[in-house]
Amino acid sequence: MSSPETIIVVHPRERRSKCTVQPLRQRPGFVFYKHPRAPQQLDGYVRLGLGGPILSEADEECGLLVLDGTWRWVEPMERLAATIPVRSLPPLSTAYPRSSKVSENPDGGLATIEAIYAAYRLLGRDTTGLLDHYRWGAAFVEQNAAFWPES
Repeated sequence: MSSPETIIVVHPRERRSKCTVQPLRQRPGFVFYKHPRAPQQLDGYVRLGLGGPILSEADEECGLLVLDGTWRWVEPMERLAATIPVRSLPPLSTAYPRSSKVSENPDGGLATIEAIYAAYRLLGRDTTGLLDHYRWGAAFVEQNAAFWPES
């Protein structure tokens, strides 16, 4: 069974040099849009975010909608996807070294590639190569080992 495409909506001010999902642009199964553009029909999709039920086996056949931008930019982006059911991830720890002089990162905040990797692991999807270009990939997998289902 093949999974629906993962849709990533990127904030226009997100710097490509810092964008953790940039390498996925060349990978089949990922579709990118620049905010405020996004597909109109997202039936069968769930949005990765904070405050929803934990992503589970019940979501295995759903497509994933992922919003990519700094935390202060994502909040307004969420209005675009307000009708898409939100799914959260378990309390994972980011390996991405962050420092913001403008806003605080929420508890459970992950780099976008970390969130996608975690969602794929939890849904039993192929994660091969997802973290190949992510400098802190091995550290992220190792420090969250307790959350991954046995492969």
